[in-house]
Amino acid sequence: MSEFNHETTLSVRYRDLDPWGHVNNAVYVTYLEHARVDYLDEVLDAELEDIDMVIANLEIDYKQSVTLDDEVTVAIRVPSLGTSSYPMEYEVRVGDDVVATAETTQVIVDAETGKPTAISDDRREKVAAFEGLD
Repeated sequence: MSEFNHETTLSVRYRDLDPWGHVNNAVYVTYLEHARVDYLDEVLDAELEDIDMVIANLEIDYKQSVTLDDEVTVAIRVPSLGTSSYPMEYEVRVGDDVVATAETTQVIVDAETGKPTAISDDRREKVAAFEGLD
């Protein structure tokens, strides 16, 4: 397993399942969102209404099925910081098995203009310290 400094554990709910008894592919996006909000809360100590970013890109690779009897752990990390955006990488796990990998790109936006804006020094410092980035 790769190194991730943050994990969120979620229970699979009956409503997450498709007609074949597997977690529906779209539900994985919700699992990633839960992990991302938990990460931002832990690392930035940010309230949800203060999160000034949008998701510009989302990619998911599914490795194996997840079912109702499973408990899902989503590991998340920020491998680098750009000027106004940064990627977040995810491993979705059941036990020791990686069942999916994903990446999102977050873009910081100005609340008034809706345009990309620079990552604040405070956010940059907190994320870099948490992730061990130079």
